Amino acid sequence: MSRLQMIFSFVILSLAATASRADTITVTGVNSGQASTATVVCEFNSQTNTFTFTITNTSAITQPASTSTITGIGYDLPPTGNASASGLNGFTGSQAPSLTSSFNFSDADLGNVPAGLNNVVLDFGFTTGPAGTFAGGSTNDGLLPGESASFTVTGAAFTGFTQQQICDAIFVRFQNTPVVGSDVAIVGTAIPEPSTMLLLSSGLVGALGVLRKRRR
Repeated sequence: MSRLQMIFSFVILSLAATASRADTITVTGVNSGQASTATVVCEFNSQTNTFTFTITNTSAITQPASTSTITGIGYDLPPTGNASASGLNGFTGSQAPSLTSSFNFSDADLGNVPAGLNNVVLDFGFTTGPAGTFAGGSTNDGLLPGESASFTVTGAAFTGFTQQQICDAIFVRFQNTPVVGSDVAIVGTAIPEPSTMLLLSSGLVGALGVLRKRRR
């Protein structure tokens, strides 16, 4: 193998590593904008059909007494509008121990998704409060701005989905938001973690360095 081939092989390996690492996505309120935002770091292991994610409430408090608390987290795997009211089934999930929040997992019918998202059918989700629905929820059990929580979901129904498809399928319910009272935040653009970008950059820098030596 020539040195040039080795260089491109290294870059390809770097790109492959990028595909297997966690993604960071941003969700923004449909009606309340920056008053209801969160970042989600998510990763999917296709060999074990295990999906893990950590969500952080990054909402900007713009009015006194508004807490913009996350009270529900749901996923609607593509395509949206599944014919069954409970979507795909057979998932199990749990929340990592937390001192600030308490969410319950369910892959049953989680009810309507507000904010004009009537075609969404959640396949599974984490809810707060006794109602057990995505639209309901308890601010006392949810995530306040600045707080984070981690979750794990497994299920054979993940088979065939990519990490990005799963990450992008998130819907986040906010309660006690400014002006509109409550809202749903949906996904923005997935971006690689800083460590992933560093790995890719290192590969490209190394390739340029070897090419420069060859020219000399």
